[in-house]
Amino acid sequence: MFKFIGAIIGFFLLGRNFFGLIIGFVVGSVIDSFKVISVKKGDNGEDIFDYYKQHAAQNHEDFATMLMALSALVMKADGRAVKAELEFIKSFFAQQFGPQFTNQHLQILKHFLDAPQIPVEKICQDIRLRMQVEVRIQLLHYLFGIVKADGHVADTEIQVLKRIANLLEIPTSDFESVKNMFYRDVNSDYHVLGIEPNATEEEIKKAYRQMAVRYHPDKVSHMGEEYQKGAKEKFQKIVEAYETIKKARRMV
Repeated sequence: MFKFIGAIIGFFLLGRNFFGLIIGFVVGSVIDSFKVISVKKGDNGEDIFDYYKQHAAQNHEDFATMLMALSALVMKADGRAVKAELEFIKSFFAQQFGPQFTNQHLQILKHFLDAPQIPVEKICQDIRLRMQVEVRIQLLHYLFGIVKADGHVADTEIQVLKRIANLLEIPTSDFESVKNMFYRDVNSDYHVLGIEPNATEEEIKKAYRQMAVRYHPDKVSHMGEEYQKGAKEKFQKIVEAYETIKKARRMV
């Protein structure tokens, strides 16, 4: 629109000649381009990170907003947001937050899903500064659940999860441990404990003790009771992996 207005203004300001019309058209086109870029930054020109900060700054919404932002990023990883993923998120929030879970949370999720681009670096930096590593690992556990929800796992989804883990400064060993809780193979029990299948019995016991301490639900007890379920589930998978290895090896 501004390119035509600029052309008219340039035509009259520069003596009603052709060059004035061209100069005005070019200037107007630049303004139009700037407006398009501004709109693409967020919904109706709103920067999506400002939207994130606005909601995350509210004490009762901060953790939920972090989850919704990362949830949207993972849902968009394979180019499609499927119903199974949405149902997993709704079920998770209903269980974790109970009556506090409202349609407003889903509107926050929709806002991130509709955003042309999610500033994952800035969001992960904010989470990293505000949350200890045990809580960040719990976030990763939740995100793996979303990816697994539809029964189809794309390479792009795993790459996005790896990127998020790196930006959250989650150690590679913890990433592999959580991954093997969801994606099983013959060596998954060992990888859940952060060791290789050729580990000695003493190494297995030591790894289990270390992981049991690191993944104990008490590590996130300060976050409130609503966050304990996922932590307990993760801890139980550590115990199950150890018991399976013990049984297979006939360890005492």
